Amino acid sequence: MVDQNIVSDLNKQADAANLVGMLEKIAQQFQGKAVFTTSFGIEDQVITDMIFNNNLDIKVVTLDTGRLFEETYKVFNRTVDKYGKMVEVYFPKHEAVQKMVTEKGPLSFYLSLENRKECCNIRKVEPLKRALAGNECWITGLRASQSENRHDLDFFVWDAGFQLVKFNPLLHWSLEDCQKYVKENNVPYNVLHDRGFVSIGCAPCTRAIQPGEDFRAGRWWWENNSKKECGLHTHQE
Repeated sequence: MVDQNIVSDLNKQADAANLVGMLEKIAQQFQGKAVFTTSFGIEDQVITDMIFNNNLDIKVVTLDTGRLFEETYKVFNRTVDKYGKMVEVYFPKHEAVQKMVTEKGPLSFYLSLENRKECCNIRKVEPLKRALAGNECWITGLRASQSENRHDLDFFVWDAGFQLVKFNPLLHWSLEDCQKYVKENNVPYNVLHDRGFVSIGCAPCTRAIQPGEDFRAGRWWWENNSKKECGLHTHQE
């Protein structure tokens, strides 16, 4: 089992100018126990390109909530076609989804914050727990500028909830940096980004944002007093 004290050493060794090198070190250090979770957003596509193009020993997995946009499935398909690599899929447990929808209807998440978090937990958090089980390092596409909750992140943090190291290689990248990388390297990306969607999740819970709106304004847009997180990234240390 990984020791959380390793986080300090990893941050001291972090080299923001050489992200591929950092990913290579993670693959070597954790030897088959490093996993990257992608939702096929533009940040995740940057990291996927780095992992697949360099044949790194890092598992790439995704959570299929059953409520994704058609455009997300299309970029998933284009990604697999381009790199010829496997993206492992984790679905929610069908019994839990059936029970929730049967008892509360298909749109219960609009009715209360409690209902929305229940849906996120069933469709995303529980599958993530299975995806992370047995791993020691979780690689994410989080960026510091995405939300207030993410401003104070480090490259490496200890996730107490999942008991592993979390690595945020794109921490100091801007959205424009990601867009430039994708264009220059011909990386498949979700066309919803061209329509004002900056953060893309489940279709019923995501909308495009307007100029000047906060980055997370398009997620759970009907909520006013939420920190706009689904429970995957709570940054517990």
